[in-house]
Order: sequence, then C-alpha cells, then structure tokens
Amino acid sequence: MNIFKSFMKAPLHTKILIGLLVGIPAGLILGPRAAAIKPIGDIFIRLIWMIVVPLVFASIFVGTASLGDLRKLGRIGAKTIVYYLVTTAIAITIGLVIANIAKPGAGLNPEVKAQLLESYKGEATKDLSLAKQAPRVIDVLTGIVPKNPVGSLAAGDMLQIIFFALMLGVAVTMVPGGKGKILIDFFDALADAMTQMVHIVMKIAPLGVFVLIAAVVGQFGARILLNLLKYSAVVLAGLAIHMGTIYSLAVWVFARMNPLFFFKGMRPAQLIAFSTSSSNAALPVNIQCAEENLGVPKDIASFVLPLGATINMDGTALYQGVAAVFIAQVYGMHLTIANQLTIVLMATLSSVATAGVPSVGIITLTMVLTSVGIPLEGIALILGVDRILDMCRTIVNITGDASAAVIVAATEGTLRRPGKSA
Repeated sequence: MNIFKSFMKAPLHTKILIGLLVGIPAGLILGPRAAAIKPIGDIFIRLIWMIVVPLVFASIFVGTASLGDLRKLGRIGAKTIVYYLVTTAIAITIGLVIANIAKPGAGLNPEVKAQLLESYKGEATKDLSLAKQAPRVIDVLTGIVPKNPVGSLAAGDMLQIIFFALMLGVAVTMVPGGKGKILIDFFDALADAMTQMVHIVMKIAPLGVFVLIAAVVGQFGARILLNLLKYSAVVLAGLAIHMGTIYSLAVWVFARMNPLFFFKGMRPAQLIAFSTSSSNAALPVNIQCAEENLGVPKDIASFVLPLGATINMDGTALYQGVAAVFIAQVYGMHLTIANQLTIVLMATLSSVATAGVPSVGIITLTMVLTSVGIPLEGIALILGVDRILDMCRTIVNITGDASAAVIVAATEGTLRRPGKSA
C-alpha cells in the first residue's frame, strides 16, 4: 500500500519511466501472449491522436494570428526551417561517419544474412510496394496546398493542416475593425481545452507505456537484436551523439540554457515518444513540456513544434544514413564520397516528407537507397530491429523540435529564463 501511495505521488515522468521499465521484463515473460493486452496501448495512442489535429490547427492558427506582424512571422519561420535543415544534415553526417568507421555491415554472418532476408522478405515486399506509391518530393511540395481544408482535417494531413492554419492566421490579422478577435478567442479556447485534455489522457500514460513496451518486447524478444547488435549499436551511438552533443551545444550557445535543465524538462515527452514511436502522438506533451518546463511562449511553441513534428526528423535521417551504409557493406558495395553526399541530400529531402508515425522511415529509406543504387531488398536485413530503433529515433526527432522552439524563443527575446541552472 505504501509503495502504491508513493507511486501515485511521484512525478508524471517517473511514473511513465516505471511503466517502461516494468514493461520490458513483462514482455519477455509473456512473449507472444503480450499481444493480448496491446489493445489497451492502442486505446492510449488513439486518445492522444484524437487530440492532435484540433490542437495542431488551433495552436498554429492562434500562434500565427497572435504574432500579428507578418515580418515577425516570416523571421520566425525562416529561423525554424533553417535550423531544422541544418541539424538534419548534421545528423545524417554523424550517422555516415560512424557507419564508415564501425563498418556494421562488414563480416555479417552469411547464415544470419540469409535468415534475415528470408524471414522479412514478405514484409520488405509490402514496404517496397508502399514506397512505389509514395509521392515525389515535388508532389509533396505542391500537395502542401489543400484542395479541401475540411478533408485535410478529416484525413489528418499535417502539412496541409499547417498550411491552411498559417494562411487563416495571416488572413485574420488583415481583417479590419477587430472582427477577427472572435475567431482568435474561439480557437484560443479550443487550444486550451485540448491542453487540458492532454492532462487528462496523461493520467493513464504509465499504463499505456507499460502495455506498449510489453507488446513490442513480447513480439520481437531479444534474439533478433543480438543478431544485429553491431548495426543497432551504431544507430544508437549516432542518435546519442547527435542528441547529447548537437542539441546540448545549440541550446547552450543560442539560448544560454543549461542542457541538463533542457533534457530534464523534456523527459515526459521523450518517454511518450519512445513508447509510441510517433512524433505526432508525442506532440501534445511536447508542447506542454516546452511551455511549462522550458519557458517557451505559447505563440512560438504553437508554431515551431507542430511544424517540426511534420518536417523535422533528425533521428530518422541519421538512421537512414546508417542503414544505407550497412546494407551497402553487407552487399560488398563501395560508396564514394559523391554517393554519400547524395545520401545526405536525399535523406534531408525525404525527412521533410516523412509523416510522424511509426516505421514510416522504412518507406522513405527506399528513396535514399534508390538514389545510390543500393539493392532495395536489403531492407529485409534491418526490419527485425526497426521497431526498437524507431522508438529511439523518435526521441531524437521530438527533442530536436523542442530545441528549435527554445532557440527561436531566445533569439526573439521571449524565452522565460528558468533554465539557467539545472
């Protein structure tokens, strides 16, 4: 009873962490039977997804309209996009450098290679079929403009939702006589209501995280991870270096925020990102952490973070770089400097088109592999550990979004300053 009372009094991130740690051995014990409790985790994810579309639309609209000055909006938008593109390129470069040094694909046991190709051949074929239907980069850019905003909201098309919310926010600032204030107040109230709904849903987050982790561990176990241990270690090392070094330096240099304080404030969002493997699912909690824990004002958090959840995928881009080199090494292919520069460019572009949902990085990886002539069937080699690595790279994705929000707020002189000490 005392343990239960202590658990209930613990901070949210502590309870989520406990759910995560207990879920791992539970998954190993239950094995495939853990799938029986997965629907509970699915309900938790659906509850979060239920909040995402109205929260993103209302937040970006209010954030844009609240900025008022179109020049300020353009300045904030330019800073955000430049930061996202630069950090994405750095992430891919880190992945390529580590992969070239560690050579995770060299010396892979031929029997293990044959087993992986055979075991995941069907799943790889399915992903390749989906990849063939994936739009070109130019189609993604033109598709940002929605034909029917209501249809975009119903379908949850984030790029189109963000574009329409931005356009509506700009238009409202031009309405004479203060008539637009009614609309701003309405969506501001909606955004606040969605934030309160986040608080309600997060009450069951420890249970949701426990079930999701147990289901993943029960499905995949530890065997497949051991077979691909070197590849997994290279990806995880790259993610750790990028998050621990690049983001730490960025928030310290540009925002004068203690990195320890930054990462401490991000813990609840990181744990949700890890358990759901979805930047969009973690978005409501990420906004909450940025505003309440890191001191980012509402207008900037509401603009930068939804945009980042849609176009900023540093962790995914880094993984794509490592995966491309790994598959090439397994097949005995030599990647020239030109090939690797092409990987940097294609991974950066594909990250913009990557939806913030689980495992979509596998589909966009085909763009990267095709650009340098790496056999697409090699994707089957990495599918066994993709879900586990997806959980880790999602943490990097949403942490990068938050670092951008902190830096943009600091450069605009609006960051509240609780973070000078950890």
